[in-house]
Amino acid sequence: MLRSHALRCLGLAALVLLPAAAAAQDYPNRPIRLVVPAPAGGAPDAIARLVGQRLGERLGRQVVVDNRGGGNGVIGSELVARAPADGYTLVLGYAGPFGINPGMYAQLPYDPVKDFAPITMLATSQNILVVHPSFAARSVKDLIAMAQAKPGQINYASGGTGQSSHLSMELLMQMAGIRMTHIPYKGAGPALADTVGGQVPLHFLALSPAIPLIKAGKLVPLAVTGTRRVPSLAEVPTVAEAGLPGYEVLTWYAAFAPAATPRDILARLHAETVAVLKSSELAAVFQGHGLEPGGDSAEALGRYLEREIAKWRALIKAGGIKPE
Repeated sequence: MLRSHALRCLGLAALVLLPAAAAAQDYPNRPIRLVVPAPAGGAPDAIARLVGQRLGERLGRQVVVDNRGGGNGVIGSELVARAPADGYTLVLGYAGPFGINPGMYAQLPYDPVKDFAPITMLATSQNILVVHPSFAARSVKDLIAMAQAKPGQINYASGGTGQSSHLSMELLMQMAGIRMTHIPYKGAGPALADTVGGQVPLHFLALSPAIPLIKAGKLVPLAVTGTRRVPSLAEVPTVAEAGLPGYEVLTWYAAFAPAATPRDILARLHAETVAVLKSSELAAVFQGHGLEPGGDSAEALGRYLEREIAKWRALIKAGGIKPE
């Protein structure tokens, strides 16, 4: 009798698992939505479209980019966290909504670790510390010495409170034991315009918009934020080389699915996305935008995300940073 009951239980379990297994075997049989929790036109949107088009070609189904900006990435991220876990709704996660927001907000309607299954890192990029040519500092050591001599009297621009440009400088200040005055703008464009115009002398920028301005002599580079130099600016040291060992900030973009997405669907998405990232065509496009292709394991991405959250949460708390 016990044996008969056990067999019935196994049969019921098989019936429960059958639809998921069949769905995974048939995947994908319709277009896939890739949500970008940012407006169209920025780096997250561009990366989603570059990868999504090629991923769709490999999967034989269109990957539709759906921009859901607003709330510093909260709106789009929550949408995917609550979406059916069937592999047809994905999100392009990046540093702001996934790495920084958990430290910025006391309550989030999603958990970047618990509510999402990592697929793979798509791309990373460094920031670069630049100054207006009229500003006296020509190295990180110069800047630190000036800030020590004039606490709080040097202004720096950012694209907004809690943005990568802001926290890159906050990390530098905390590690160097200096204070400067934050001038937040409503977006990276206005902050860059005022730095080029000399209204604010100092700014951490993404590499892509910075390189042509540096080449034109409109901005002077002091250091990049990664662990190694950028080939196109080989003479520019890293912040770590320039006097703050251990300093590192990367801008990153990765693919995630809702947490309960079947493993075989996640494995298919990982394999096909990595194949896209390894193509020489995409590598050339990424390089032109100062991006390095990703392609690591899902497990490695998960560990990286946890380190990012812990790092920025500690920095935000130490700096007493509050959302605007």
